[in-house]
Order: sequence, then structure tokens, then C-alpha cells
Amino acid sequence: MAIKPSHKQINEIAEHLECGMRCYFNLKTGEIKTIINMDTWEIADEEIWQDEINEIEKNAEDYFKFEGMNSHESFNLMVDFTNYIDNIQLKERLIKALNRAKPFRNFKWEIDKSVVYRQHWFDYKTTRYIQLVNKQIELFKRDFEKQVY
Repeated sequence: MAIKPSHKQINEIAEHLECGMRCYFNLKTGEIKTIINMDTWEIADEEIWQDEINEIEKNAEDYFKFEGMNSHESFNLMVDFTNYIDNIQLKERLIKALNRAKPFRNFKWEIDKSVVYRQHWFDYKTTRYIQLVNKQIELFKRDFEKQVY
């Protein structure tokens, strides 16, 4: 029988994914393994993470890999956030930022200038990552139950 992540672990997994890491959950022990995502961190040294990578590869059937957001999903997250902003001027600046070249950098630059909305952005993004992890758990649970029965 597979172990399901606790609420605290779900938050931890979401936090790691939000930082651009790869996150694996051991279905037998409940242990979380986090490794560098070479797609996100191109200049990182994968060798530092080699023990964890070897463990995951050696026991792949014991691990569930949580998927973070791809760039399209991350972009849509920023677009969705603009719909919640009640400050019309900031909302317009964010929409313009998202429609220019380098939308991620421009969005960050605009949101970082607003102390109040910057925290709203972090809270919103965290909530959405937690939802993403929970959705993957529910999808996996259904798939797992099909395999067991």
C-alpha cells in the first residue's frame, strides 16, 4: 500500500517545485528526495546530487515524481494573478509586462516594486503550487488503485 504525503510534506514538495527543483516521494517510506532540475538550473553541477539520483533510479518503482509547472503554465499563472489585482495601474503594468519580450523578467520587475502586491503574488503562487501537488496526488491515487485491483 502506498503512503500519501502529509499536509506538511505537500507544502514542502510545493516549495521545492516552486524553486524549480525535481521532487520525488518514496511511496514505501514517505521520504522526500529533492534534486536539481537541470532543465531549470543549467549552470548547476549535477554531480552534487548524484547519490540521490542513483537512489531514485535504482528504486524507481518506489518513487512518485512530482511535476512542476512548465514555462507555459508558469506564464498562465502570472496571467491568472493579474485577474485578482484590484489596483488598475499595477494590473495594466503587469499586462504590458506580460506582452513584451522577456515576460517573466518584466513581470517580476513590476511586481517587485509593489510591497503589498509582491506578497500577494508569493501567496498566490504558493497556493497554486500546493493545488498542483494535491492534483497530482489525486490523479496518482486513482491510477494506483486501478493497478492494485
